[in-house]
Amino acid sequence: MGKVKYFTLLLSGVFFLISIPASWANETLQWAGCGITKKAFMAELAKAYTRKTGIKVELSGGGATKGIRSAAKGTIHIGGACRVVLDEHPEERDAFQIPVAWDALVPFVHPNNPVNNITFKQLYDVYLGKITNWEQLGGNNAPIELYIRRGKLSGVGRTIRELIFANYEQEFTAKYVLKSSGPVEKGVEKNPNGLAVTGVSSARKRNVKLLKLDGMSPSYENIKTGAFALYRPLYLVIKRGENRHLVRDFIKFAAGKEGQKIIRSQGTVPYADALHLVMKQLDQIERATTTGGIRSHIVD
Repeated sequence: MGKVKYFTLLLSGVFFLISIPASWANETLQWAGCGITKKAFMAELAKAYTRKTGIKVELSGGGATKGIRSAAKGTIHIGGACRVVLDEHPEERDAFQIPVAWDALVPFVHPNNPVNNITFKQLYDVYLGKITNWEQLGGNNAPIELYIRRGKLSGVGRTIRELIFANYEQEFTAKYVLKSSGPVEKGVEKNPNGLAVTGVSSARKRNVKLLKLDGMSPSYENIKTGAFALYRPLYLVIKRGENRHLVRDFIKFAAGKEGQKIIRSQGTVPYADALHLVMKQLDQIERATTTGGIRSHIVD
């Protein structure tokens, strides 16, 4: 069901972009939302857009939920999100998403941690508190101190629950529960026993070690082909029915050849470069239900 939604958004987005009129105005665009999206491409897109048009783009964080709901309400021009709109939440129903890039969810540790790889099932067991010592993963005899995001609606937290557990209500066993991805990443940077999962676009800009997942590194090529197990779209979000030329022009710029080139230069995979991943996401759901999700709970 969710995968069909991604594809529908793509088709809608293409039609939407074709119909955008070119119009420049001496105004300021306000963007807020997912910090991972900001690091993946938004900061550089904003700079390039300002250089080209003279229009300033103000960026602020707050997470995917803020980006979606603020855009839907019209209190910002554009939001950034690393999860889909949740129609069961009325405050998100007026949000329209345009997928522009692909991100991977990557497990990461302190640079001095000797562990280089974790399996999908091991990661599942760590989050449930079934694996608690690094020695069980081939590392030192030391406790695994898991860092997670607070709540279940964040882009990272919801995607982990979807792609690893197939259960949006799954509870985790973690030592540190923090308000956003930034503090999670900073915590692991300083903690030799720390472990967390975040977007690769954000993690690779930290002083951390990115772990291989089932022997596969979160490289650009592995994300693009879908060889790396955990990937998800990154979105720009606007209010449904948005017709301001200023907003539409930026969307057209971001999703066009120039914007896609900028996204690519940041080491992030443009959405249009890997459209086959839309259907491969069905494989992710199947893996979650058989390896770390519904059927695993039945076996347990």
